[in-house]
Amino acid sequence: MRQHPFEKIVAEHGPTVLRVCRAVLGPTTAAEDAWSETFLSAMQAYPALRADSNVEAWLVTIAHRKAVDQLRAETRRAIPTDNLPERPATDGLPGDGLPGDGQSQLWNALHALPVKQRQTIAYHYLAGLPYAEVAQILGGSPQAARRAAADGIATLRKTYPKGEDR
Repeated sequence: MRQHPFEKIVAEHGPTVLRVCRAVLGPTTAAEDAWSETFLSAMQAYPALRADSNVEAWLVTIAHRKAVDQLRAETRRAIPTDNLPERPATDGLPGDGLPGDGQSQLWNALHALPVKQRQTIAYHYLAGLPYAEVAQILGGSPQAARRAAADGIATLRKTYPKGEDR
């Protein structure tokens, strides 16, 4: 079985990887940086990938590691307070297209979850990976991944949406 050209892999799986990066890192440029680093790293390793490999799961695994690297790097960066940050692009963010500040409410609800629950939800519901593959990415068992996702969804149902339309 012959591998697809790498450009086709980027076109096919790029939006999923970006959604996962944004779900883990939020509406920041760090998510876009993680996306870019994912595909740079994947491009180098792609020739050695087995032809029968699950490319999407492989890319989500790389994206997970790059997102964690971004989170670690953010804790080491100084935050300037003199200037307001630029507003990031809004396409492909959780809650995109929601009226009013629904997008920020959704991101705030997601961000309030423990990291493992947020990542499990992102990988299972946004990337469409089965719990067994989510467990391989995050470490642990498929049952633990299923429990983390269920707990996260239960919390989201309690905390989002906020307001009178609940």
